[in-house]
Amino acid sequence: MLGVSTLWKKNIVEFPRLLSIGNISNGFVAWLFGATGPLLIVLQAASKGHLSDSAITSWIFAIYGIGGLLSIGLSFYYRQPIGYAFSIPGAILVGASLSHYTFSQVVGAYLVTGIVIFLLGISGMIDKLMKVLPMPVMMGMVSGVLLPFGTDMFRSILDNPLLNGIPFLVFLVLSFFGKLSKKFPPIVGAILTSIVLLKVLPGIQVHGVSFSLAVPHVVFPSFNLSVMGELVIPLVLTVIAIQNAQGIAVLESANYLPPINSMTSWSGIGSILNGFMGGHSACIAGPMTALLASKESGLKENRYAAAIVLGILSCLLAVFAPMAAAVPHLIPSSLIKMLGGLAMINVLIDSLKTSFSGRFKTGALFSFLITLSGISIFHIGAPFWGLVGGTLASFFLDRTDLKPSASHDQTTQSV
Repeated sequence: MLGVSTLWKKNIVEFPRLLSIGNISNGFVAWLFGATGPLLIVLQAASKGHLSDSAITSWIFAIYGIGGLLSIGLSFYYRQPIGYAFSIPGAILVGASLSHYTFSQVVGAYLVTGIVIFLLGISGMIDKLMKVLPMPVMMGMVSGVLLPFGTDMFRSILDNPLLNGIPFLVFLVLSFFGKLSKKFPPIVGAILTSIVLLKVLPGIQVHGVSFSLAVPHVVFPSFNLSVMGELVIPLVLTVIAIQNAQGIAVLESANYLPPINSMTSWSGIGSILNGFMGGHSACIAGPMTALLASKESGLKENRYAAAIVLGILSCLLAVFAPMAAAVPHLIPSSLIKMLGGLAMINVLIDSLKTSFSGRFKTGALFSFLITLSGISIFHIGAPFWGLVGGTLASFFLDRTDLKPSASHDQTTQSV
């Protein structure tokens, strides 16, 4: 049996030959997701707390740098496409708390959250919980999360028919020629077309960025019971029952055996490290992991290379954190939505197929619809309630499917 150091050396030596146009482009598009909309949410949260530029820089450095390192480390070690980032619902929760609590008090809640997540991971409870939840119900929740990527794609084409419509047509044309699309992924053609259009179309302004490096700093926490009561449990739930649950479901549907306890423990460790630099909870990025694990990333055993690409780009973004605030303004948001929708097409198809082609169809539908509704109860987002509602619906309405072997449906298809 190979030792840990030998395994790392073997994987690192093999990595360059695993790279392909497919996994590089998927890693890039996954990174583009995280570097645009989610970053804007973090910046909006920071503005509510009236944080200094240095505090914002340190926050960005933490969530992208730690997320990038975790993506690289766990993907290399387990040879699975595990994409780490930060909790988007968590950023929204934190923004609300920063409006009436100090930053050091909120950071104290970050650290407690990380410790709780870490303890849950090493306890083995999360692995047992995931084995109880029916796979179609979990994938119904994932489908509800992913569907807006598809609908936003068509809205973006209406927003700007030339900038977004032309790459869409290029994608369709390349997809029509089967042999060509296997060698040259259609999403790459759409990306290259978009770059050209940004340069040549009139009225499209791409702003410049000034060069600057990040200087992270330690934030000393203070512990306030009111803040912890408001933040800790919701943040733990967003990481474990919303974000990580999506990533675990996606990897299992792609026929991987995700290291659930390890992924949870490292989410806790990452959250603690983030907290000391002013960043909020680290977690598995569900939609990004879905993209990394898709068939466009190549052979199943090589898809983890896409996660390494994502991790490297995330670390670079962390290093240039002061410039990161300008990233969302570099490319029109409608174009990002269109490219994201194209990249998610096959992922969404397989997710819906897994949800509704086997057992627990009613529970999967409830999970899908509740997640899609966007409801929030007790400051906990719709994906969590989708899992709860879908599981309850299965108990009452899918009783014939309640067999020991049904917890993880064997009819799932490879993503």
